[in-house]
Amino acid sequence: MKFYNSIGPNPRVVRMFAAEKGLTLPTQDVDLMAGDNRKPEHLARNPHGQMPALELDDGSCISEILAICEYLEDTNPNPPLIGGDAKEKAQARMWTRRVDLNIVEPMTNGFRFSQGLRLFKDRIVTVPEAADGLKKIAQDRLTWLEGQMAGKDYLCGKRFTLADIHLYCFLDFGAQVGQPLNPDNTNIAGWFERIKARPSTKA
Repeated sequence: MKFYNSIGPNPRVVRMFAAEKGLTLPTQDVDLMAGDNRKPEHLARNPHGQMPALELDDGSCISEILAICEYLEDTNPNPPLIGGDAKEKAQARMWTRRVDLNIVEPMTNGFRFSQGLRLFKDRIVTVPEAADGLKKIAQDRLTWLEGQMAGKDYLCGKRFTLADIHLYCFLDFGAQVGQPLNPDNTNIAGWFERIKARPSTKA
């Protein structure tokens, strides 16, 4: 098994997930800034040209960070970071999906279409006029999430899961690219500090 790694929040989600499970993944770095992820060697691993990718022992590759984490969970079930039974798994997947669609996607594209435009304009379809609106959507959904986090340690209540890892990595990224967390979201800020204290955030 080999993990194709790069800069950015997407590979960080997998690194943090693996660290929480005590897994050490053999790793090969791909130079994202040089566009190596868009060259034939990487496109053979992931035809979308995105990072990261996980190459299995049989030579097949899995891309998409949530799919990679699901694979690692299925092959290394302890400690459970998605769930130990059907209900726990459904709850973690529900919150991961909410985070991904409502916060991560608009936040990330808001960056790609503005501060990241120079890097992405020749690699993907970009819509610069949509950037401000996408950022506004992400902030609006974070305001909604603030209310949902009242009285909770983690997105799934007392359980730390993939949903927390996913949100943490992208909120940390957002703070570095002009999309900081609104200080009024005190429940999320407290949650963020709890996650930040975990050793896996250094992975």
